Amino acid sequence: MALRKVITQGDDTLRKKCKPVTVFDAKLHALLDDLKETLYEENGYGLAAPQVAVLRRITVIDVGEGFMELINPEIIESSGEQRDLEGCLSCPGQWGYVVRPDKVKFKAQNRNGDTYEKEVTGLFARCVCHELDHLDGKLFVDVADEMVPEEQLREKKEQKA
Repeated sequence: MALRKVITQGDDTLRKKCKPVTVFDAKLHALLDDLKETLYEENGYGLAAPQVAVLRRITVIDVGEGFMELINPEIIESSGEQRDLEGCLSCPGQWGYVVRPDKVKFKAQNRNGDTYEKEVTGLFARCVCHELDHLDGKLFVDVADEMVPEEQLREKKEQKA
């Protein structure tokens, strides 16, 4: 396993659509392992392959409910609505409120190419939507309805302490 460099806003790679994964081999497994290690090192909830300059439909997620690998994911159902603050490893220091579905059912493949479905809610649903946006060349700043300066967030945290 190896840490990958997370590219940031301004890099054109983040604006490109990803291609589906068609080969499930040791190279893919190594990339998935690298994504996992990088996700944990960066203290994120999710990391998509284009964030490490790999234009493939791959993302990894861990919102505290267990680590998941999503290859060629697609949302097949969604319902409800939630509006909450989001940030992104590729947009350091930026925060904004984004409206996302509260419940999402998706299908994806695992590292061996087997297809599975999963229904998730709350933060997990938000993360799935956020990461799938990366696979289509979108960033959360494109869909945020209100951006919040980082200093304002620090002030709120200090007031609560």
